[in-house]
Amino acid sequence: MEHFERKLESQQIYQGKILSLRCDKVELEDGRTAFREVIDHHGGVAILAVDDQDHILFVSQFRYAVGEQLLELPAGKLELGENPRACGIRELEEECGCTADEFFLLGRMYPTCAYDTETIHIFFARGLHPAKQHLDDGEFLTVKRIPAQEAFRMVLEGELPDGKTQLGILKYKALRDAGRL
Repeated sequence: MEHFERKLESQQIYQGKILSLRCDKVELEDGRTAFREVIDHHGGVAILAVDDQDHILFVSQFRYAVGEQLLELPAGKLELGENPRACGIRELEEECGCTADEFFLLGRMYPTCAYDTETIHIFFARGLHPAKQHLDDGEFLTVKRIPAQEAFRMVLEGELPDGKTQLGILKYKALRDAGRL
């Protein structure tokens, strides 16, 4: 059975720099109506970059929303209409100060699909070369290289709570173990 909800009305509640919030009145499949609060977000990218020694590049930065310093894959937000691959290549250079010979899509994820339109595109990069790091104004982070085996362990032990980072690392491990990378 195909499930659905049909939008009847929409009211924008908030418009910010990186997201907006709207409240939609929807018709449910049984004919009743309900309301859905939705965050609209342009999406983002994350990059699983692996060096020649099978170390994964991470960034360590403070995340205000959760009040913690997190270890994550380098990532960035998409501008409206921006090509995800181009954004990923730019973010890898900006945050980690490197370029890559190979750069391709591993997959995408909806981090909070119940109320947010955000899609994160996860890319794989290898054949890394040093370039000039150039962080955004007000961006503070430290680049760390962690052996892939250690990163796998950290995901399984719950030491990397960021969802895009977990998915990227587990996908890398699965593809590597299957001989596809």
